[in-house]
Amino acid sequence: MAVAVPSQTVRSTRAAAPLRGSLALRMLRCTALAGLTALAPALSGDLVSTSAHAQSGTLETLGATVDQSEPLLLEADELRYDFDRDLISANGDVQIYYGGNTVEANQVEFDRKQNRLRANGNVRLTEPNGNVLRASSMELSEDLRDGFVAALQLDTPQRTRFIADGARRENGNRTTFDNGIYTVYTRPTSPPGKPPLWRVRAATIVHDETERTVEFRDASLEFFGRSLVYLPYFSMADPTVKRKTGLLTPSAVVGDRVGVGVTVPYYFALDPNYDLLLSATPLSKQGLLTQAEWRQRLIDGSYSINVGGLIQARPGEYGTSSGNRRFRGVIATEGAFEINQRWKWGWDLSYRSDRAFLNDYSFADFGNASDISQIYLTGQSERNRFDLRSYAFRVSQEDYAAAATFNDPNYLPVGSRLQDKQPFVHPVLDYNYIFEDPIAGGELSLTGNLTSLTRDQTDAIRVGGTTRFRGVEGTFTRTSLRADWRTTVIDPLGQVFTPFAYVKGDLFFLASQDKTVGALTDESVVGRIMPAVGIDYRFPILGTFNGGNQIFEPVAQLIVRPNEGRIGELPNEDAQSIVFDSTTLFEYDKFSGFDRSEGGTRANIGLKYSLQFDNSFSMNALIGRSFQLAGTNSFKTADILDATRSSGLASDQSDYVSSLYFDSRQGFRIGAQARFDHDNFAVRRAQVEASGIYGPVTGNLAYAYLSAQPNIGIPTDREEVIGSASLRLQENWRVFGSVRYDLQSNNMVRDSVGFGYDDEGFSVSFAYSEDRSRNNGQTTDRLFFLRFGLRTLGDTQFSTNGNN
Repeated sequence: MAVAVPSQTVRSTRAAAPLRGSLALRMLRCTALAGLTALAPALSGDLVSTSAHAQSGTLETLGATVDQSEPLLLEADELRYDFDRDLISANGDVQIYYGGNTVEANQVEFDRKQNRLRANGNVRLTEPNGNVLRASSMELSEDLRDGFVAALQLDTPQRTRFIADGARRENGNRTTFDNGIYTVYTRPTSPPGKPPLWRVRAATIVHDETERTVEFRDASLEFFGRSLVYLPYFSMADPTVKRKTGLLTPSAVVGDRVGVGVTVPYYFALDPNYDLLLSATPLSKQGLLTQAEWRQRLIDGSYSINVGGLIQARPGEYGTSSGNRRFRGVIATEGAFEINQRWKWGWDLSYRSDRAFLNDYSFADFGNASDISQIYLTGQSERNRFDLRSYAFRVSQEDYAAAATFNDPNYLPVGSRLQDKQPFVHPVLDYNYIFEDPIAGGELSLTGNLTSLTRDQTDAIRVGGTTRFRGVEGTFTRTSLRADWRTTVIDPLGQVFTPFAYVKGDLFFLASQDKTVGALTDESVVGRIMPAVGIDYRFPILGTFNGGNQIFEPVAQLIVRPNEGRIGELPNEDAQSIVFDSTTLFEYDKFSGFDRSEGGTRANIGLKYSLQFDNSFSMNALIGRSFQLAGTNSFKTADILDATRSSGLASDQSDYVSSLYFDSRQGFRIGAQARFDHDNFAVRRAQVEASGIYGPVTGNLAYAYLSAQPNIGIPTDREEVIGSASLRLQENWRVFGSVRYDLQSNNMVRDSVGFGYDDEGFSVSFAYSEDRSRNNGQTTDRLFFLRFGLRTLGDTQFSTNGNN
């Protein structure tokens, strides 16, 4: 196409050219090359020669001083170069790609004399870091680092937004917004055009990319367009910053015993690998609570240390409880380190001045502080696992005041100092190994355990005039090793036979134990061995029908072994919890730990049933029982605690156990387990749990029943209901609550209720809870909790607890 133009101007239609050099040079090159190509047929040879020669000289001069490594691509409907004003302009759908930056506008001009780029009309600048700036007009330096923007909106990859009448960028890193607004925006998947609930309006906003800070001057925090808080000045970390030294958002607390207080945290980002958080909470009744948290990441792991404490101004607020003292505090530390890909070690340790400190000052965060401290070493591969741990336990429960506090005179604790009854475990070692190659045609595995502990005081209770022992004073060590072998054979009919065998050996070391426990042996070293052989039989019968299938599976198991030796003569620390239900029916040894070993010949039988509909609900059921065929029944013979007589296994014909699970595959599930008495089919143990999602409602409901176990000091039945639910209102609102109710005593054990609002920029939640289960001398612990958060600005919380 031929175009008639004045001799000082070169013009072309839609052009695109990748070039190298300075921005001025590249735009000149792009204009010259594209323009000359378009105008060549219309211009005389002399004019073409003169223009080309002049431009060639200019290119050679500039090209000697510019970096040729950065490419530029310019696209526009029309390009112009005004030789008289030394002005390069691009008009119509202009797009410039330079150094990772993209500039889009209706018109772009480059003034070579001032080295300034001006963009007008629907300007959009996209930076390499993901920032997107929109404006009506923009003036930038040659390298796009500095400039001025009018009527702008800046969106960051962190979904934060700056809006201002104008902005100036200096030194390539400092941007000043005039009459600006800072807020957040939603994802594209959120409702388009949804306005944020909050924003910060300021006369001046300064964003320093080097210091990575945002400063606000003459600012106000607005909600729903109304100003709530005026702030003459405040600053925050850039939204890209995860760690920066500075003051964090304070939180408030109110309590009957502590008074009114505000927690003020200050964070020190000392190094990329370690930091420090200091907090101070002045309390109107108790003085100053101070806290410190140190965290450090090393090459092979990380660790943290938390300390906190205060000198109470009014310890009498805590009456005669353990909190009635001047100094109270806690120290806690945890760490985890990898030795190699398979081995790691670590610790989780805490110590506090008294048992009630964590509860009395529960509004404060003391890291990993808890009732259990441990040090561990673990290793694991595809076929073996090693776990070595040492434990120390601290109790939060108050000591028993007197026997008169117990309603049942047939159940009385012996001794009131609960902490002295807690053992130090030093250590407990578990080891598992599965041999890779078959042994005698089957799989062979080894299980080992070493437990050593010391207790300062015997933990005993008197039940109906008889003393039972949950733990014995002194040092107790036991090492155990068990070898298991099994193989599986399937016959042509589909019957599955699994013969198995195991042998378990134990060695007990009893040092300085309580000699008043008359049933215990006087020997210091005791050995014990338990061999067993058996077979497991299953015959799954599959039936299909249009739309689904069902499986009937009878299961039978026979285990032959000698009687258990030394019952009641040895301590029992880890086999006190006997749960006989559908999940343990086919366990070879139904004791929960190593201190007891089930003996005698036993048969376990059951029937499994499953129903499955294609793309629809499924159901699974099981019913069965266990039989003592020969030898001494380990669950009938009492040990020093006698925890087995109410297990359902004490008779030669056990209680019945059953389970039923239903899954609708549409959000609703229910499962139930029950144990029924072998004589009258009365319910001895039952548990039902249901969960579901229906529209905006999510809920969970559980029911548990345990019959009385008078032989271990539980004289009455226990029956509770636990439920929780959450209802989502509209898009972002939700209400929630939970209850725990004791059906036997008609008493609300715990309850809570609350509401919350959450969106991409703002969250708030309020909860109120009551707890009547703690033995701290209070009838009810009440807690009010309010949390308030603004994304990128931070969050704060307010809590208050009251006791009656």
